[in-house]
Amino acid sequence: MSRMGDVLAGFHAAWEFESDSVLIRYERGIRTPKLFQALGERRVPLDAIAGVTLTRGKRGTVVLRVEPRPGADPLMEAAAGQLKESGDPYRLVMPAEREVLAEYYADELRALLAKSESGPAERFLVEPPKGPLSFKAYDGKASFDGRTVNFRWFWTGASSAKWKAGDQNFPVGELNGVEWRSPEVFEGHLRLLHRDAGGAAAQADQDPAAVVFGLGYGPVHESLPFAAAVLAAVRTSQPVAAVSAAGPRRDPADIAERIRHLGELHQAGLVTDEEFSVKKAELLAEL
Repeated sequence: MSRMGDVLAGFHAAWEFESDSVLIRYERGIRTPKLFQALGERRVPLDAIAGVTLTRGKRGTVVLRVEPRPGADPLMEAAAGQLKESGDPYRLVMPAEREVLAEYYADELRALLAKSESGPAERFLVEPPKGPLSFKAYDGKASFDGRTVNFRWFWTGASSAKWKAGDQNFPVGELNGVEWRSPEVFEGHLRLLHRDAGGAAAQADQDPAAVVFGLGYGPVHESLPFAAAVLAAVRTSQPVAAVSAAGPRRDPADIAERIRHLGELHQAGLVTDEEFSVKKAELLAEL
């Protein structure tokens, strides 16, 4: 840019143009999409931008948009084209009277991008959402501390297959990626992909490596940044050997509740006598 610190304000965000990047600051107003509020601000290096467009929007607006290079932003990679237009973090919607000013910045960006690399990025260039992160899915709580993803099942929503498998811990070094299906479509879920996985994956509600979304569970502004952070950690990690170590002791009341639910599954014929005995012994061993 010819000058640093120039700011172009829109309805839900303001873009600050710098010599090597665009700093996007999202508003926190009640009408601002929740995903934008969750992101807060993002610095997009010019090397991460493939192109710029300026188009007429709805109801007397213009829309300035930068197109991220494939592979440059973990958030967009995790979204895999599922975001609605109104939830696109790379769109700046402005009143039509700012069209001339927006065109100026669009031309400035295009001139700089002509000197930048194009095509897919070899690594992520936009910083992922910061952790630790967590959200509630329909069948469990997902948490991520930067190194390990944890799924803790809810007895009110988890399938018997997940209860049999128990709570899950996934070091990022053992993962190959993530599969995010928006909660705004049917059968939304977050699935963790193992490096050594083979064959077809089970349905998400039966897969201990997946949590499923539902009405009010796993909303976009919580589950998508989570997926992006995990994906970024996976891409930068090295495979690690599994470590077998005793974890912290569990709350006895929690163990008792899980055994009670396991007994209900057993009485309902969803768990065999052998499975009941084995799982009960595993739960008692956590005390």
